[in-house]
Amino acid sequence: QVQLVESGGGSVQAGGSLRLSCAASGRCNLMGWFRLAPGKEREFVAAISRAGVSTYYADSVKGRFTISRDFAKNTVYLQMNSLKPEDTAVYYCAATLLGGGYQQPTRPNEYNYWGQGTQVNVSS
Repeated sequence: QVQLVESGGGSVQAGGSLRLSCAASGRCNLMGWFRLAPGKEREFVAAISRAGVSTYYADSVKGRFTISRDFAKNTVYLQMNSLKPEDTAVYYCAATLLGGGYQQPTRPNEYNYWGQGTQVNVSS
């Protein structure tokens, strides 16, 4: 069982930046970020392949967020720039089994492991 621990959330004004980190206790294949805002469904944010060659982004964050990965540290990062109030949510890290494949990185049920979440608040 792989444990995922997120950090880096907080409060920022619109236009500001935050960097989220997710440390995994073991090696994983695909790693990604989802978010859940009050009254909304869980939403895919970004994902990155094991080697970091392939990245995937939701349209709502393209050009503002960047996902990256340090394979040696089993850590994935989400750099969030030009934050907007609508980015306010709890952000969850997710990962798939090391030996497993995936077809749709945007789908939550592709992922085997989930973190506890970190809150991001963006004020106008």
